Amino acid sequence: MKRFFILVRSPQVAARALRVALVVGTALTLINRGDRLIAGMAPGWIKMVLTYLIPYCVSTHGAVTAMRDRSRGKRKR
Repeated sequence: MKRFFILVRSPQVAARALRVALVVGTALTLINRGDRLIAGMAPGWIKMVLTYLIPYCVSTHGAVTAMRDRSRGKRKR
């Protein structure tokens, strides 16, 4: 578990997860909240934050899990 959190904080993982969160979060925000934004209404800030946070967490988890598996010698079957 300690190694997991070390990898989570690595610059490579964080940078990639941030890029994924920006692209996916923006696309989802436009799809789900675009009408409210265009109408000048408040988009629901908590939902917008979560729209960016979830892709960041998923990307981070996937990257760290892949790095951990690779270092343990696990291969795709």
